[in-house]
Order: sequence, then C-alpha cells, then structure tokens
Amino acid sequence: MTDHLLRSYAPIPTAGWQQIDDEAKSRLTSRLAARRIVDWAGPRGWKHSATNLGRTNPLETTPPGTKSETAIARQRRVLPLSEFRVSFTVDWSALQDAERGATDVDYSDLDRATYDAALIENRAIFHGWPDAGITGLTECSAHSSVTLAQDVSAYPHVVAKAIDVLRQAGVEGPYSLAIGPEGYTRIAETTESGGYPLQQHLSSILGGDIVWAPGLDGALVVSKRGGDFVLDVGQDFSIGYSRHDAESVTLYLEESFSFHVNERDAVVVLAAA
Repeated sequence: MTDHLLRSYAPIPTAGWQQIDDEAKSRLTSRLAARRIVDWAGPRGWKHSATNLGRTNPLETTPPGTKSETAIARQRRVLPLSEFRVSFTVDWSALQDAERGATDVDYSDLDRATYDAALIENRAIFHGWPDAGITGLTECSAHSSVTLAQDVSAYPHVVAKAIDVLRQAGVEGPYSLAIGPEGYTRIAETTESGGYPLQQHLSSILGGDIVWAPGLDGALVVSKRGGDFVLDVGQDFSIGYSRHDAESVTLYLEESFSFHVNERDAVVVLAAA
C-alpha cells in the first residue's frame, strides 16, 4: 500500500484490515464487468499520470534558440488518468467482532461503496466520462446499432447479426456479449424449445462469454481478439483511511484510470427497441 492511503494511521487491527480488504475484493470482482471485455494495462502505481496516445500536435512556433525553417516542434498527446474516491464507514463494534474471529461482520456500507465504485468504472467504459476525456464503447462504435428485440427468443438472431457486422469489417472473434442485469436475467431464465438453455445457444454463437454488466444500458457485442480497447490503471482499487470518531471509522475506496479505444470497428451496440 502506498503512503498516501494513510492506513497506518487508522485504529484498525490486523484482522479487521484483512476482512475489509477481502470483503472489498470479493464484492468488486463480480461487479467490475467492463474489465472482462477490454484489455488491462497496469496497475502502474499511484504516480502514473497519463496514457500515451502515440500521437502529437504541432507547435505553432519554432523551437527556442533557432530561426531555421528546417526545425519543427511537436508536442506529445496523452490522456490524463482520472482518480476517484468513494467513502464508507465501519462501526467499531464490527471491527471488534472481526478481532474476536467473527466471520459474519456487518460490512453493509462497504458493500454499497463497492457497488458505487464499480459502477463508476463500468459507466465510464460503457458510456463515457466526458469530463475525464473518456469516450465509451457505446459512443465510439463505427457501426450502426442493432435493435435489441423485446422478445428474448430473438436474441440469437440479433447477436448473430451483430457478429456478421464485425466480421464484415474484418474483426475476428471470439466475441462477448455484455448486457445489463435485467437482460442477463432474462437470458439465464429462458429455455428454448427442446429444453436447450438460451445462454448456451448464445455462447456457442459468440465463441465467448455472456457478461453480466451493471451500469450498461442495453447491450454490446465486442471482439475479444485483443488490442482494441485498453483500460489503463494507475492505482487499482485500494482502501485508505480518512478519519474516525467514537462510533465508527471512515474509509474510502480509491482508483485511478483512463480508457482508450484503439479500434472503433470492434464493437456493435445493441440498442433497446
């Protein structure tokens, strides 16, 4: 842990920290859906500040100290990482229970914080974060959207159509379907004629997985060939100490990241009818 998290100043015993870290990790893992369909770069550490875009902008003036017209200057383009914190509290009584060996400690506010934090990252990757300079997958696609039918039995046709669009653009698979929780539940609950689960049918068409994606409006079909979308993480999710009083300790979840699209052809948006 880096010093800026101030964990050493928190009046939390070792057993309490271990439980808090473990609980946060288990809750985040299932909710960080966007990480399952994009490439991961990192973690590069708290001091990592920008993603190299591999491009430059021309400078209007010549370099200082020269009048030669043969000298030109260009400035590298980067995408700054953005950081965020989500606060939560843990009661002293819960920490004391953890120290006694309790395994059913009440970490309900931590659960809320992990959900909020995961949603921030998911929404940024799926739908963009303009203030952070992030363009999301639903905004960047070079293809027209495909209508996501109301009838879940039509999903195989819709997904196959989206895959055909990607293949026509020269984008190979395997492919993944990311879909919001409501749509995912409908898929999981549906059995086609003959007793064949719809989920298995879709997986066979995709050659990849179906991702439960909180924070995603509608659905996406994306290539998993690699190199098309990059989540650049400075500091991965970490817990830091803020303050405490007689009743509880205030902590926070923190992350720094950027997201960059390298290939706009590699995603098709499935928009609700």
